[in-house]
Amino acid sequence: MQQYLINNFGMVMVTILSGLMLLWSFFGNRIRGIMDVDTLKAIELINHRNALVLDVREESEFKSGHLINAKWVPLGKLAQRIGELERYRDQPIVVVCRSGNRSAMACSLLSKNGFTQAHNLVGGVTGWQKSNLPLEK
Repeated sequence: MQQYLINNFGMVMVTILSGLMLLWSFFGNRIRGIMDVDTLKAIELINHRNALVLDVREESEFKSGHLINAKWVPLGKLAQRIGELERYRDQPIVVVCRSGNRSAMACSLLSKNGFTQAHNLVGGVTGWQKSNLPLEK
């Protein structure tokens, strides 16, 4: 067994690293304190808990179609403009981007600034569209 590991060190390392990456994809947001929501949970938050929809995509992406009544603050400007969200500090916020990666970063930033109910829309606008849910322009 030891000789096998020595002879195949590269393959063993690739296997271990890919396993760790897979685990991180499943548990990374939880470890960082980010609450992921799917489209159904997002709709529930929006319709029944009056959640703010925060779109952190770039302007051209936002203008091409966004969730209804979404507030647009690009991720790159979120730290500077976080004061605009102060009144939503204790309300649910559904944060969206194209795929869910930038919105996860935004949720992390919001959480560090005391926003306790920031939720990352898994799959982002792409997932929203795949669920045949409406966008506005």
